[in-house]
Amino acid sequence: MCGIFGIVARHGHSPSLDDGGVVRLRDLMERRGPDDAGLWRQENAVLAHRRLSVIDPTDAGKQPMATPDERFVIVYNGELYNDAEIRRELLAQSAVTGGFQSSCDTETVLHAFATWGVDAIPRLRGMFAFAVYDRQEMALTLARDPLGIKPLYYHCTGREIRFASDPRALLEHPDVSPRPNLRMVSAYLTTIRTVLGGETLFEDIYALGPGQRAEIHLRGATPETQVIDYWAGPPVEDSDEIEAESVVRSVLEDSVRAHLRADVPTCALLSGGLDSSVTSLLAARDLDDLRTYCAGAIDDASQPIEETDLGCARRVAEFLGSAHAEASIGRDYFASTWPTMIEALGIPLSTPNEVAIYAVASRLREDGCVVTISGEGADELLAGYGPPMQHAWNFEQGSTPELSRGRFQLDSSAWIPVQAKHAILSDSISLTLEEDAWLVSLYESEIDRCAREAGDRAVPLDTHLRFQRRVNLTGLLQRLDTATMLASVEGRTPFADARVAEAFERLPMSSKFEPDDDSIDAGAGGAALATGTRTKVALRRAFARELPGFVVDRPKASFPLPFQKWVADQAPALHSSSFARDLFTTAAIETIAAEPTMHWRLAWPMINIALWGRRWWG
Repeated sequence: MCGIFGIVARHGHSPSLDDGGVVRLRDLMERRGPDDAGLWRQENAVLAHRRLSVIDPTDAGKQPMATPDERFVIVYNGELYNDAEIRRELLAQSAVTGGFQSSCDTETVLHAFATWGVDAIPRLRGMFAFAVYDRQEMALTLARDPLGIKPLYYHCTGREIRFASDPRALLEHPDVSPRPNLRMVSAYLTTIRTVLGGETLFEDIYALGPGQRAEIHLRGATPETQVIDYWAGPPVEDSDEIEAESVVRSVLEDSVRAHLRADVPTCALLSGGLDSSVTSLLAARDLDDLRTYCAGAIDDASQPIEETDLGCARRVAEFLGSAHAEASIGRDYFASTWPTMIEALGIPLSTPNEVAIYAVASRLREDGCVVTISGEGADELLAGYGPPMQHAWNFEQGSTPELSRGRFQLDSSAWIPVQAKHAILSDSISLTLEEDAWLVSLYESEIDRCAREAGDRAVPLDTHLRFQRRVNLTGLLQRLDTATMLASVEGRTPFADARVAEAFERLPMSSKFEPDDDSIDAGAGGAALATGTRTKVALRRAFARELPGFVVDRPKASFPLPFQKWVADQAPALHSSSFARDLFTTAAIETIAAEPTMHWRLAWPMINIALWGRRWWG
């Protein structure tokens, strides 16, 4: 896993930075790639790379990497899980003159692109973000994996395009003066997403979306950029119960095996829930000395220890026979690490357990592990979120007919509801946002896309589940990437894999979720009482005989922390941040600062924005 950076200017111009300036921005991403660094410059382009050596750690895998004729040059961040398959195809076509010079997947992606052009991108199975510059055509291609596991940001001027794995590398450019994107700031307060619809929290800094590529042509008077969707989930198909279980089992066995390929020590995150227990179970079959890791709160007395993540993970690790370790998180650690992460990342946190992921990634890295597998993706592909799915089912039965599907999704998951913004945001900012018109429109277009993608055989819940994959999963994968890479660890996600997603999304909803017909709906802003619902049906059945009952039947859990009690420790930032004082009403600041625990759904996003604003603007 790595960090990539580049500047490509239009024909006849040089990049805006010399080598020293490029190295300074590249090395802001040193944690993403502590093992090596490289730089390539020719004519109007400069590409730079930080390397975390995972596959072929020899110098043969150094980047930037060029084809023998130096027409194509690549900087690549990711792992290719069908590397051997792609290499066989290339060799069969005699497309690699002189044969491959390394076992590094970067070389595979480079030659695939040189042979097939942009048609190579859908053939790649893996997590990736890369840039390929074609010197002959003076064209730059940026690409991101289908589910958005690896990030890629870019900034266009009339003279050049700049791209990076980390937005800080773009924002620290001497010609850039960071400015807040206020409609995204407001969107974050509602959704806790730092990227939506390709927009970020900063004006003029954009993010390539999951399953997208950007083609930039640089011969003209200004760079011409076209963003293209190259991947979409397949339509729903018919299958029976036994077939669904077989599909789930077979594709997961294949995916976990593929995700274990590494030339460095590899381990597994284990929360004690179903998803991480399945991936750890399958990993233990191929790794005789599997190590598992869990994070949890050490001063949370709300549950008996045996019912917490720490306790359940210990029991699963004992069952698997894995060498198990823990990252214990207390209130002081949370209070100090939260702002430290915002300072390092340059963006606010999304969910509070981002701190837990960073803590456990730091622990496993200290133990010598470089790669870890994780369970992200199961819930968004197999309907693992019981209350939201039940609530969506109730909605589709007509309990709130006045809402559109997009507005339902926005309101039902809101941290700070759109309709409450008038009391939170200053009058001048509220007027410019027009009641979050941009955000509402974005959610409407996303849900419409999900309905079209699901196809004619889908039921309404399929549309809602695909929305979770497109919006919720993208945010969770970004959280995993930022938190693990901050500790120089590569996080891999066997569930969040394009082939797995394609197989799972073809399955009918009956193999994923069974609603409770007698549930009571709390309304658009509340949670459904869904005691009779069943989630991830085919996954539970597929592994019911191989995992303990307490795992198969355990409700959703993922390194939870009692942040509602801990959020108060950073509440003073609401007063100390001049950005927060300009953004929020005085009444909102005083209310949240006085009772942050009581108003934790408001406090978490507001304090994050205060800490983020203080980091950039004081």
